[in-house]
Amino acid sequence: MKGIDMTTTTDPILPTRLEDLVALFDVRHTDTPTPDAERAEALRAPKFGTAFTDHMARISWTSTDGWKDRRIEKYGPLQLDPATAVLHYAQEIFEGLKAYKHSDGSVWTFRPDRNAARFARSAHRLALPALSVDDFIGSLAALVRTDIAWVPDGEDSSLYLRPFMYASEAFLGVRPALEVEYLVIASPVGPYFSGGVRPVSIYVSEEYHRAGPPGGTGDAKFGGNYAASLLPQREAQEQGFDQVCFLDAATSTYLEELGGMNVFLVMDDGTLHTPELGSILEGITRASVLQLAADRGYQVVERRIPLAEVVSGLESGTVKEFFACGTAAVVTPVGRLAGATFDHEINGGEPGELTMAIRQELTDIQYGRAEDRHSWMRRLA
Repeated sequence: MKGIDMTTTTDPILPTRLEDLVALFDVRHTDTPTPDAERAEALRAPKFGTAFTDHMARISWTSTDGWKDRRIEKYGPLQLDPATAVLHYAQEIFEGLKAYKHSDGSVWTFRPDRNAARFARSAHRLALPALSVDDFIGSLAALVRTDIAWVPDGEDSSLYLRPFMYASEAFLGVRPALEVEYLVIASPVGPYFSGGVRPVSIYVSEEYHRAGPPGGTGDAKFGGNYAASLLPQREAQEQGFDQVCFLDAATSTYLEELGGMNVFLVMDDGTLHTPELGSILEGITRASVLQLAADRGYQVVERRIPLAEVVSGLESGTVKEFFACGTAAVVTPVGRLAGATFDHEINGGEPGELTMAIRQELTDIQYGRAEDRHSWMRRLA
């Protein structure tokens, strides 16, 4: 967009101390807080993305003033003009991360700097303004501190944080919006899959794709990619499968990712393989799994993985384990992989040894039960 730099703001350099970042947010408390008993019920057995905390973080942006009006305000409906740009041209992005309560009552999150960097990359691809790492982390901390009573402490429970940005300008025209809103909402959650950790069944879609080839939006956390996954996901569920695995859009021969998770193969030679980046999301959990596997002495390989190779590997036994990973589901074993011409049980339908070992190590770090030797955790409250 001529005359406007979408990658910078007019703000001065922000301070990096967390207390200073939180202080930038004007806290406007709700006048209708959730009763303690109602909140306790929501925390007793939280379901993913169904209950939300009392407040949300918000920052506004205009092409003339940059980012302004940092605040925590009452959670509630957004008022949108029928011509709001996001409704017509899907100019929006989002992120997902969790806040974990540790045994001493403190609240931490996992590698938020990586989420902030990916958010900025997604913003660039969708022609949205870049949000600073300081504002990203400051908004998380300010919201968590305001709604800290909503952070659950049950097994596999956490407070899911959803930062998102959308084109809020009321304008019908195909160009980047001149007004944008950034918000963070929060939801107490338990395990992503009902029934907790169990091997899931995956159907490989050879008809539909979640995103285009490199140069498209596949490596951006953009709602349109997820919308494209919904029809094949529904069709797979109608056949009794939990999730869909997509192939590359260019040739329909190489594994890419699930609708919201990256995938890994554990081979019989002790190597760990995952699809290379380019047209898939650069997952924070994916990067962490690669590091934890390398720490254990495994050779990790990022490459293009033909579906035909996976199928033959399942038939011959060279593919020993298959798992998916992402912020919401953490590490999830896959017990069955099927497609139009194949249907294979993996590891006898049971969780793989390395799969569960990495999941345990990762969650132990996140919940403060194990040493954070890579300094991945950031305290929020």
